[in-house]
Amino acid sequence: MAEHEKSKKKYYRNFLDSLNGCPYSEILLCPTRKTCVNIWVQQQTVTNWVLLVRLKSRVYYISLEFYMGRTLQNTMVNLALENACDEAVYQLGLDMEELEDMEEDAGLGNGGLGRLAACFLDSMASLGLAAYGYGIRYEFGIFNQKIVNGWQVEEADDWLRYGNPWEKARPEYMRPVRFYGRTEHTPDGVKWVDTQVVLALPYDTPIPGYRNNIVNTMRLWSAKAPCDFNLKDFNVGGYIQAVLDRNLCENISRVLYPNDNFFEGKELRLKQEYFVVAATLQDIVRRFKASKFGSREIVRTDFAHLPNKVAIQLNDTHPAMAIPELMRVLVDEEKLDWDKAWDVCVRTCAYTNHTVLPEALERWPIDLFQHLLPRHLEIIFEINRRFLQYVASKFPGDNDRLRRMSLIEEGGCKKVNMAHLCIVGSHAVNGVARIHSEILIATLFKDFYELDPHKFQNKTNGITPRRWLVMCNPGLAEVIAERIGEEFVRDLDQLKKLLKFINDDAFIRDIAKIKQENKLKFAVHLEEHYKVKINPQSMFDFQVKRIHEYKRQLLNCLHMITYYNRIKKEPNKHWTPRTIMVGGKAAPGYHTAKMIIRLITAIGEVVNHDPVIGDRLKVIFLENYRVTLAEKAIPSADLSEQISTAGTEASGTGNMKFMLNGALTIGTMDGANVEMAEEAGEKNLFIFGMRVEDVDAMDAGKGYHASEYYNRIPELKQAMDQIAGGFFSHKQPDLFKELVDLLMHHDRFKVFADYEAYIKCQDKVNELYKNPKEWTKMVIHNIAGCGKFSSDRTISQYAREIWGVEPSLEKIPAPDEQLK
Repeated sequence: MAEHEKSKKKYYRNFLDSLNGCPYSEILLCPTRKTCVNIWVQQQTVTNWVLLVRLKSRVYYISLEFYMGRTLQNTMVNLALENACDEAVYQLGLDMEELEDMEEDAGLGNGGLGRLAACFLDSMASLGLAAYGYGIRYEFGIFNQKIVNGWQVEEADDWLRYGNPWEKARPEYMRPVRFYGRTEHTPDGVKWVDTQVVLALPYDTPIPGYRNNIVNTMRLWSAKAPCDFNLKDFNVGGYIQAVLDRNLCENISRVLYPNDNFFEGKELRLKQEYFVVAATLQDIVRRFKASKFGSREIVRTDFAHLPNKVAIQLNDTHPAMAIPELMRVLVDEEKLDWDKAWDVCVRTCAYTNHTVLPEALERWPIDLFQHLLPRHLEIIFEINRRFLQYVASKFPGDNDRLRRMSLIEEGGCKKVNMAHLCIVGSHAVNGVARIHSEILIATLFKDFYELDPHKFQNKTNGITPRRWLVMCNPGLAEVIAERIGEEFVRDLDQLKKLLKFINDDAFIRDIAKIKQENKLKFAVHLEEHYKVKINPQSMFDFQVKRIHEYKRQLLNCLHMITYYNRIKKEPNKHWTPRTIMVGGKAAPGYHTAKMIIRLITAIGEVVNHDPVIGDRLKVIFLENYRVTLAEKAIPSADLSEQISTAGTEASGTGNMKFMLNGALTIGTMDGANVEMAEEAGEKNLFIFGMRVEDVDAMDAGKGYHASEYYNRIPELKQAMDQIAGGFFSHKQPDLFKELVDLLMHHDRFKVFADYEAYIKCQDKVNELYKNPKEWTKMVIHNIAGCGKFSSDRTISQYAREIWGVEPSLEKIPAPDEQLK
């Protein structure tokens, strides 16, 4: 018996050795368990062990953006180490808050898409999924924004200048990525030759789950030049140039493109998109083939099983090259026939769409593809040829449909439509809010829906309650926990229990008190960092998000001016005091967005220095809005502005963060606002303006004519005349001429059409704010309705309905725990 146990122990040791490089959440060694969550070696005799191997997928979430922010405090929350670390640091004579402030934001994203990816990583670890995040380790993240004389000025975000203590370089997993070259068609198959090689060096960052002893991995690739110099140049004396040329390779991971909802067709960007998927797929195939069951001789070679073991999620079209790259690997390298390879590819990949804006949809020129990735262009042509044959068989004679659905857009410059490639090459396609998914299948992807309706799903976005409540608003989290316990952190639906306390005066007072404390804290922060003194008793009115015409910061500007004019007209009236704060970055090349920032700062210069106004109205532009500033601002908010034109915002997640932290929403029925109104009750949000059907009817009917509203609404006319006449720009009367022209003649987003309803809705906001008790009751309704908007719910749906894996809230024992 002793010998038997000895040999079994050796078997398990070999087995564990063979798992080198696996994430923790893949294999389970435990006594008679039915689920498979983690490596768990019980301190008992081997004869009692049962080996359970996860039979379903590892999840690979590929994104060009991961907007992580800071890591220290979030890690302490998830590992339940906050008090221990506070005490330890205090004993060393240091201050934990000062230590936290020293950490740089990992700003490897532009806005919602990148921050969503970060929340998803937290949820995947907290739900025990064997999941990896894959992206690029940008040397320079989203730029730092400075406001100089009212204008945005960009500064490089050198976030790595002091190193990054959370990452570990893994040179042993470095992979070659090839570009350029040409293809050769030989009897042995197609060869991609004469290529330029760039090395992808992985850096791993741990992603801890919430108090479940599970740690997943985010792997970011950095571009490195290969060591072999161009000897020809070297021999003729070009040694220095040969070395300098190496830097061109490394530019691939140098900087994040600072565009949000805008496609910029630059060669470097396409290089980045291919770089991340080529390196990632090599990693995926390496793991898939890896030895198993303790034998180093047995490897997986049957790729028919790949979709059962691997799920690849494409976060928007940026990683779309994963589809032709996987086909290249399967057909050219693994020698699968096309039909089998295509079946494997489609069942492995899934695609999330994040926008309906035409300027955001990626369409790459054929010429650029041919130059940079010639083999992939051939593969895309073949995918398209077979796909159009299939469409023609389903809709014979409908040539217009073939043209609309083709992966290749004809015209002056032929282009590859990357969204079409993603749909055709994936088994699941999802939007990120119910209304967004409905718009996709009714308009943008209507033809594809009619062909394959089973592919289309909805997965409404969510946020992680760990960072966006427990960490950033501990006072509110504590008040909630006192009433309903702490389970809501893992199961946000528990917040519904708060409705029992809707008329509890003590609870209402506690919620109001926490909000006021957060407002005082943020007022101090503003005074310290912005040199602005504000009234903490005023309503804190926030619109913080990327600066973009569709998000309609201009509508907010018109309200600022209208409210200012009303106070000036009747200075002795009892006005509800407001501090209106707008924050966000404009893409450096987006002139209109930069002008919008300049208008906001110009309004602030006039309003904030008008003695008649006093502290009844302040307008502040929050410089360099980022994750860390959001964590301070959002808990202090009374009002959240979510005012995009109906049908333009895919989902939004800032709206969810404000709702969870006790701010009331003024918004249109757009994106996730629709579902927020359902969950909290529409009467508990301030909903105004056109619905999607109203916008469609306007477009289909007489159209939108700004002058009609301008001539009919006196307050709107006054505000526009002030902007046009230089009231907010005395030294440059024509400064905002372009914005006025845009609003009057070229406004795609129909700002004036919603102005009247918006102003009336703001009047309702002012009236309710005068009644603190009723305001706070509405706040409680909103917090109680937040359960749906946890990223845990979103990821659970992805897991069950797309990836084919089962999430688990089960906590596994820590390595040092004795099992009972």
